[in-house]
Amino acid sequence: MANTSSRTLRLLSLLQTHRYWPGVELADRLGVSVRTLRRDIDRLRELGYPVEAQRGADGGYQLAAGAALPPLVVDDEEAVALAVGLQTATQGAVEGIAESSVRVLAKLVQVMPARLRRRVDALRAMTVPAVWGGPARAGIDPDVLTTLALACRDSERVRFGYTAASGERTERHAEPHRLVSLGYRWYLVAYDLARHDWRNFRVDRLAEPAGTGARFRARELPAEDAAAFVRAALDTVAHPYQVEALVEAPAADVRARIGRWSTVEETGTGSCRVRMTADSLEWPAMALGTTGAEFTVLGPPELRALARDWGGRFTRSVSG
Repeated sequence: MANTSSRTLRLLSLLQTHRYWPGVELADRLGVSVRTLRRDIDRLRELGYPVEAQRGADGGYQLAAGAALPPLVVDDEEAVALAVGLQTATQGAVEGIAESSVRVLAKLVQVMPARLRRRVDALRAMTVPAVWGGPARAGIDPDVLTTLALACRDSERVRFGYTAASGERTERHAEPHRLVSLGYRWYLVAYDLARHDWRNFRVDRLAEPAGTGARFRARELPAEDAAAFVRAALDTVAHPYQVEALVEAPAADVRARIGRWSTVEETGTGSCRVRMTADSLEWPAMALGTTGAEFTVLGPPELRALARDWGGRFTRSVSG
């Protein structure tokens, strides 16, 4: 049975490497008869893999696209490439992909042999990612994200150090609920066992998270979902700058470009009003610039001064 199972995995791996395999060649690669190959193909179909067959003297097999994604078989090199790629994706700003990348990375790391983990760590240590958004996510260790993701999935209590905005460091014991990627930051939504209340923690301020081995029964989150909880908490925090601008572009277009970091309201056909809260003015200036449209800064005065300064420097860079 072990030989059959091993051969089935080998067959699946071969089918995933080529678009089409002649039956005789595939049987030779596996060291089995054509009849045994057909039985192995039937076994893969029973497992949900859509294997198509072409009959005749030159007949063969190919793995087709199915209605659902079946389990994939990857070799060592592919596993390392996949892990490094997912780690890079966790630092990116592509909406909707960072959180799913963390979930997949957690699953992969859990089953990855130690020798492959060492290769992944070496590649990550010697690679400098080039990512828009700079400092907010760049300093987050993917190992921290995967540790927290696994704790969320397994309902396992965690301990970690946390540095507040004031600089005060405390030790926390919490029941993790979800990781949320919002803007250019990661947040952990968790129930703080010492404070007996729900909290969201900025992951870049969190240090050395570790599972305790203690399981817990999930509590009811006092919000529609984890992302809504984080947004509500951030709305109560005083930000130094309240940015407002008129953009000469349809609200739908502007929302698609910067809606994740702003509130966009229709003001008429082909124009909209954009509002943002920010700790600094550089990224709102860049966000407005990425709309690809004319815009007017309504406030604050510091942003008008920054735009004037940047505009002058850009103009001088191409003069003459």
